Amino acid sequence: MSEDVLDSMLDLMRRLPPTRVEENVALLCEMCPDYADDLLGSVDQPLQVRHDKTTGKEYLICDYNRDGDSYRSPWSNEYDPPLEEGTQPSVKLRKLEIAANEAFDTYREMYFEGGVSSVFLWDLDDGGFAGVVLLKKTLPAPTPDEPSGSWDSIHVFEANERGRTAHYKLTSTVMLQLKVKSEGSGEVDLSGSMTRQQEEDRPLPDPAAHIANTGRMVEEMELKMRNLLQEVYFGKTRDVLFDLRSVESLDKQRKQRELQKELVGLLKR
Repeated sequence: MSEDVLDSMLDLMRRLPPTRVEENVALLCEMCPDYADDLLGSVDQPLQVRHDKTTGKEYLICDYNRDGDSYRSPWSNEYDPPLEEGTQPSVKLRKLEIAANEAFDTYREMYFEGGVSSVFLWDLDDGGFAGVVLLKKTLPAPTPDEPSGSWDSIHVFEANERGRTAHYKLTSTVMLQLKVKSEGSGEVDLSGSMTRQQEEDRPLPDPAAHIANTGRMVEEMELKMRNLLQEVYFGKTRDVLFDLRSVESLDKQRKQRELQKELVGLLKR
């Protein structure tokens, strides 16, 4: 029965507008509080930014750094609101987490030129570890007539060491929202999410190589997903739009095609 309720909630979320996912998740959690944790762990939501009061740095929050109603900062390792017995990574993993945040901070600046990034790691029972890389970039509209948008990416991975190599499982989700509003054309809102998975083995000469390995996997996956969004999804949207309504007069286009055929016929003589 409990699985049926959760499946129904997830099915409902897939049919609702992506732009209102936070509002709809909150309503479902209020209606079915017993399933709130399962729902929050199953539905990807746009990342939210918080301010670390200890270090003064910004960080991102999601279900992976949440414990109850508190969220852990990757910079100070403290929970906000304060939590005495919150989940913490082991000392060894915490050192790797600090280095990973510094590395992906550089990656964020290189590819996004702004935004916020956060990395969180946690120990697994089988001796390996898992983590999540969060990236968010928001583009506010300078004026009401200019476009705005946001990019949220969530990369969840597992790492298991096998001697001098490590096996990685990566699940990446990108949430993209673009909005254009003008007096002439009205408001256009394109939004949605895409999820892809990948597994591979990579060399592991030392523990620090985990950062380089996951960094390359995230970099390759983001480039692949960005190209898919640009060439396939937006390209298809453009084709459908042009099929529905022509930019120019159809009569004018017909005359241009007839003229082209006539010119081609003259060249073949």
